[in-house]
Amino acid sequence: MSISIAAIEKLIAGCGFSIISSVDDDGFPNTKAMLLPRKREGIKTFYFTTNTSSQRVGQYRKNSKACIYFFDKQTYRGIMLVGHMQVLTDKKTKTMIWQDGDTMYYSQGVDDPDYCVLKFTAEKMRLYQNFSSETKQV
Repeated sequence: MSISIAAIEKLIAGCGFSIISSVDDDGFPNTKAMLLPRKREGIKTFYFTTNTSSQRVGQYRKNSKACIYFFDKQTYRGIMLVGHMQVLTDKKTKTMIWQDGDTMYYSQGVDDPDYCVLKFTAEKMRLYQNFSSETKQV
């Protein structure tokens, strides 16, 4: 089984949401749905917006191990990317992915202390399609 990078990128772009996972203080996975990443560099690096005060941010600050998952419910094809999540609060990164309308969530704009960026960097991926799985380095 092999799937092209272009097909993986199309799958990611076609999803209406992302699923991200972190590790809690007891070593258990915690998963939640998020909006699609604001910016993506191929299938290696993904940028998400979130609240600095969120539970997930606290978990990533203690343990950067993370995974993100995208799937197509029509074809039942999915990709899990495993790697590390950084919490970024520098103005340059926050400005890079800021969008009009974000003040609805972050009333103080880019400088809002409750606005941060999650930067995910993938190390490996697990693909699923046609009743088969395959793990590859990214």
